Amino acid sequence: MKPIEEFLRAIDRGWKPAGAGRITLQVIGSTALMLRAGYERGTKDSDVLETPDITPEIKKALLDLAGKGSALFRAHRMYVDVVFRALLFLPTRPLFHPVPALDGLKNFRVEALDPVDVAVSKLARFSANDSYDIKAMADLGLIEHGRLLERFRLAMDAFSTDARAEDIPKFVKNLHAVERDHLLAPESEIDLPDWMQDRQ
Repeated sequence: MKPIEEFLRAIDRGWKPAGAGRITLQVIGSTALMLRAGYERGTKDSDVLETPDITPEIKKALLDLAGKGSALFRAHRMYVDVVFRALLFLPTRPLFHPVPALDGLKNFRVEALDPVDVAVSKLARFSANDSYDIKAMADLGLIEHGRLLERFRLAMDAFSTDARAEDIPKFVKNLHAVERDHLLAPESEIDLPDWMQDRQ
């Protein structure tokens, strides 16, 4: 069993139900890649997207049980962090997949972000680890160039209507780096408004 699966099962065992029904946990970042693609990389944080299922009470209980500094963190060297949706560079409707290996959880329904959407989200920060994760997914054949470009454009549309738009030129540069270095593909032409082009 994967360490991340063991960690999520431990959360399920330790959970004290706060209401009826199972809670959906939408897992993002490298943790989603581990659950979805059989990928392994040393990471401590398991990022969960904030959704209507994650009420303030549930968020507090989840972080108390499995957040940084918790007993589960000390036992598994992993912790849960809940991420605000608006902070992520993603299409308006991110694509999540059920995780069959965790179907048996009593209190949670775990969904993992699609590898292409994970790659798109990582183009925002694009740290060395982010680049490494994207390359690993490309090497596994999980990132098709056309699909990446399609999802990138949808994420760009979602960001282009507010103050977050000023970061888009940086994301385009990061996309070009992935196309050039990881996909061995030509850089795509991305149409930007004049004021954005000035920031490139």
